[in-house]
Amino acid sequence: MKIAVVRESHAWERRVALVPESCAKLVQAGFSVAIESGAGADAGADDEAYVAADAVIETDPRALVESADILLKINPPSNTRERSEIDWIKPSTVIVASLMPLRHPREMKALAKTGAIAFSTDAIPRTTRAQAMDTLSSMSSISGYKGVLLAAAELPRYLPMLSSAAGTVFPARVFVIGAAVAGLQALATAKRLGATVTATDVRPEVKEQIESVGARYVGIELEEDASAGGGYAKELSEEDRQRQRDMLVDEVARSDVVITTALIGGVFAPKIVTSEMVRSMRPGSIIVDLAADGGGNCEDAVPGETVDLEGVRLIAPLNLPATMPEHASLLFSRNVTHFVETFSDEGTFEVDTQDEIQAGCLITRDREIVHERTREALHALD
Repeated sequence: MKIAVVRESHAWERRVALVPESCAKLVQAGFSVAIESGAGADAGADDEAYVAADAVIETDPRALVESADILLKINPPSNTRERSEIDWIKPSTVIVASLMPLRHPREMKALAKTGAIAFSTDAIPRTTRAQAMDTLSSMSSISGYKGVLLAAAELPRYLPMLSSAAGTVFPARVFVIGAAVAGLQALATAKRLGATVTATDVRPEVKEQIESVGARYVGIELEEDASAGGGYAKELSEEDRQRQRDMLVDEVARSDVVITTALIGGVFAPKIVTSEMVRSMRPGSIIVDLAADGGGNCEDAVPGETVDLEGVRLIAPLNLPATMPEHASLLFSRNVTHFVETFSDEGTFEVDTQDEIQAGCLITRDREIVHERTREALHALD
């Protein structure tokens, strides 16, 4: 079977779905691998590196997609006048990408019409067996790390405590909301930089994980279970939301940096930080809304922009993993390679809907959307 990788065409995207290291593994496993010329340039992988890994370089993206048995991508196939990859996909092509189907239900409907068998790596179940295939966790870890660096660069003071002949300055207070992968990495990074770190999460079972990276846990006793399973959180009841807001008011006000990472089901961002909370912070304080791709956790967040709110800078970056394209591509590539290898035999990928991993992340097949939550999201738009 032929595996194809094309240049990502989404705005500001610098990652590539497959790096040379992985090409060599897949060729050894019996696949042929073809890469669009220049696809890995922004991620530090030039055409010569792919050729050295036994991949073939092609210059016509349409012909490449049309000939693919397996198409590996970072983002959903493009559907624009300049580059309509969806129109090039042949029936039964296996697509492995971070499709974010709940955010893009209409795009999934168009993809289903092609007859493609599409797997979304961000929907892979968070189980021990699937851990090495989980691109969402890999990319979230990068976001958590980079979010702290953005805050440190903007904060008009040190993060760590420092002593000098001029006296001692005390460490900055960093408060992280949401302690899944991005939140835990943000905590660990801020701690390594010397900040005093505190975190909260609606799932009380993560208290030990927060404390394991040297942070202090704060939380409320919930009236209802907020865990949606698989390491995800679900929306709180109105009563619990109010109690959470009361707790957050004090923590946000005393913090120098607030980093928000909360997503419902790993996809949509609940509004947690109110305008009043932002304005309670000292001038010079920083908020980094790492949930901006899902709409943002802050009421005042403008996804993709930085705004100044009475001296408090609110940063809402989009697609942070693309700002570290070399390692983001390496991790993504290893994840999708493990997925393909797990379900392959002698260069042939086997679709097995009885397997819990495939069943959990299969989005389209037989010209239909087969992923229940994506169907529900699409129906909600009609």
